[in-house]
Amino acid sequence: MKLRHARAIAVFGIAVFALTGARGSHGASCGGSSGSSSSSSSSGGSHDNDGSSSSSGGSVPGGGGSSADKAARDVTIDKCAYDPATKNLTARITVKNDGALDYDYSVTMKFTGTGATSATAFKGGIAVAAGASATAELSTPYPGTGDGSEYTKCEVTRASRL
Repeated sequence: MKLRHARAIAVFGIAVFALTGARGSHGASCGGSSGSSSSSSSSGGSHDNDGSSSSSGGSVPGGGGSSADKAARDVTIDKCAYDPATKNLTARITVKNDGALDYDYSVTMKFTGTGATSATAFKGGIAVAAGASATAELSTPYPGTGDGSEYTKCEVTRASRL
């Protein structure tokens, strides 16, 4: 009888350990916090005017795959250029939402180059349905007096989704 009792306690102990202690630092918790649908990122992809680009979504300190990273990873820079007709620096982006929910994205771009004053463009309210993509154009007035050729790079400095 005592052996049966000891086995039952051992099985119960293993079950409790498996349910509570074995999940590590990435497991859920009973009182856990709910994730926010709003996110932002301080890093993103970049695009050089030589035609090369890097994908969005660098690592955000402390982010570890958070939804802050996901918003930036959803943004791809298609083109950055100076538009002489409007005298604006422009960027065309594609936002791809692989999620199961519709989101509205906001994106901030930074235009830089050798000897160029950095310029920032913002576009909010980019509606992207679940499983779909949308394109958007961001623009900001050209702060220089030349032909815009000093701006050789643009990058996503912030991205968020609601």
